[in-house]
Amino acid sequence: MSTSKTGPATGWLRALPSGPRGVLIDCGTGEAARACYRALQARRVNGLLDATDLVPGATTVLVDGVDEPELLAADFPEWALNDDAEVRGETVEIPVCYDGPDLAAVAALWGVEPEEVAGIHSAVDYESAFCGFTPGFAYLEGLPERYRTPRRDSPRTSVPAGSVAVAGTYTGVYPRSSPGGWQLIATMTNPTRLWNEHREPAALLVPGTRVRFVTVTI
Repeated sequence: MSTSKTGPATGWLRALPSGPRGVLIDCGTGEAARACYRALQARRVNGLLDATDLVPGATTVLVDGVDEPELLAADFPEWALNDDAEVRGETVEIPVCYDGPDLAAVAALWGVEPEEVAGIHSAVDYESAFCGFTPGFAYLEGLPERYRTPRRDSPRTSVPAGSVAVAGTYTGVYPRSSPGGWQLIATMTNPTRLWNEHREPAALLVPGTRVRFVTVTI
């Protein structure tokens, strides 16, 4: 099962079988994957897609629990890249203090003064692209390419819960203490909000959620 579509801005799409009731849509780029995910969400909300789960990745979207995956694979190129803004998630504000141990290093990489990092980072409107690494950890897109940041040469064995970090053009907030190699620039005031297994959904920043960082003083 393989279907493809080319486009000027998105490159190509390809449908791959994934288990007896799943289709993995390889979108080629993150931008195409976000558009594909929104279109899939819109069709499911409108009763046009019989999928139990939609799981976005960096450049893919897994569609699982489909009664007839072969039909989906044949059909999706006609509509998957229609970017439906109506299915974007709510906006969540994350209060943070820009006091991370890598703040000065990130400022140097960005070519600015350390006190400018907060204004640059908090001025961006982010979107949760996908979740991974640990429960509740969302990969937030939105940081401009000029602020692309390399990971640390030596990962930390323990990153405190609530640490706000950057790597590549992603921002992430650690929901619990864990090892990590991203650059730490800030601290969230209440990281327990990020994951609650007694809540539905358990993750605060599910894919599609829009995120704004609000500067506070701790």
